Amino acid sequence: MNINTYVKPKETMDLIKKLVTIPSPTGNTAEVIAFCEKYLKESNVEGCRNRKGGLIVTLPGTDQKQHRMLTAHVDTLGAMVKEVKTNGRLKLSMVGGFAWNAIEGENCQIETSTGKCYTGTILMHQTSVHVYKDAGKADRNEENIEVRIDAKVQCEEDVRELGIREGDFVSFDPRVQITDSGYIKSRHLDDKASTAILLRIIQNIKEHNITLPYTTHFLISNNEEIGYGGNSNITPETIEYLAVDMGALGDGQASDEYTVSICAKDSSGPYHYGLRKHLVELAEKNGLDYKVDIYPYYGSDASAAIKAGHDIIHGLVGPGIESSHAYERTHETSIENTEKLLYAYLQSEIIKY
Repeated sequence: MNINTYVKPKETMDLIKKLVTIPSPTGNTAEVIAFCEKYLKESNVEGCRNRKGGLIVTLPGTDQKQHRMLTAHVDTLGAMVKEVKTNGRLKLSMVGGFAWNAIEGENCQIETSTGKCYTGTILMHQTSVHVYKDAGKADRNEENIEVRIDAKVQCEEDVRELGIREGDFVSFDPRVQITDSGYIKSRHLDDKASTAILLRIIQNIKEHNITLPYTTHFLISNNEEIGYGGNSNITPETIEYLAVDMGALGDGQASDEYTVSICAKDSSGPYHYGLRKHLVELAEKNGLDYKVDIYPYYGSDASAAIKAGHDIIHGLVGPGIESSHAYERTHETSIENTEKLLYAYLQSEIIKY
């Protein structure tokens, strides 16, 4: 199989752009899952939903006794309305793990339980330097961060008349841009970049009648940011489980925005050494740019599956994402290298165990 025939980074980037514009904080992912279903149905690919709301697609392989599973997640960071304040603003409760300062000044959308949507801005209560002496020094935390709603509300009662209540979901404006220099910058590239890669791969396998050596399951999970998106629906025949998620960049990290990142270890411990070496061999054999890295404060759907007790070989790869869990960025070459590695992996032999 000529990998280059199927890998078209610009088309994958366009799909990422569509995905990140669909609000999908963990717990409110039905719309983005429906988008994925529709996208695949256009290529005559049928999937099914698990009870958690994730999407599972199974493609038969020559060997139906040994299975593989790949997963990426569409749920994102977000928030819920914790309290309707007396000043007509909203106090937030985090969904997922991020730093409060990472969303300060961000536009957002509040979705009520009846489906009405309102826009707003996430700000410090002490924002105006003309009023608050400690505007720059006040702690960025749950007590001081609030949502300014784009509606004429001056008290709690005004807000409640809009239908906004505790527990309503708040999603962050992705501000997605694709630059002429090949970058895509947006919120929620974790993990919609990898989701787009898997959707494109499934589409090409179906449309080009590519034969897989093993029956392969693809899970688009929707609870990864809170720790249990991909820990179920794993068939007893599944031997290898590969999470496709971001590579995190920063001081002391090997990963960058231009290569595929192969994870050796994260907060859950080492990933399967044999599978990691296999992925490295495939990258080198196919002339791909890659980095092996360790993420000290990270967990994936693959590590969640291990913790749930599944007897599987687990691994983690993905594009390098700069400024993870904030305003993220990656480059088309990282998308390309990741996609090519996955094609090579899907055509390779299951490792000996």
